Amino acid sequence: MEQIEIFTIPSPCQGICEVNNRGYCKGCFRSREERFCWNKMTEHQKKLVVDLCQRRKKRVMAKKQSDSVSSTSQGQDDLFKFDI
Repeated sequence: MEQIEIFTIPSPCQGICEVNNRGYCKGCFRSREERFCWNKMTEHQKKLVVDLCQRRKKRVMAKKQSDSVSSTSQGQDDLFKFDI
C-alpha cells in the first residue's frame, strides 16, 4: 500500500544547473532525465529522487573531504611536524 503524501514535494533545484563529470547537476544532484521529468512524476517518485540526490551529495562531499585530507597530508609540509 502506497503512503499518501500530504504536502507536495518541491523541486530540489538550487539554480546552479551545471552538470558534473558523472552527468548529475552540481546543485541538486539530479540526472538529466530526473530534471526533465520532474513535473510528470508522482509524489512517491519525487521522494525517491530526492533520496537518491541526498545519497549522491553525501558521496560527493565525502570524496571531496577525503581528497582534501590526502592532499594536505601528502602535498604540504606541516609547520609543526618535526623529523626526529
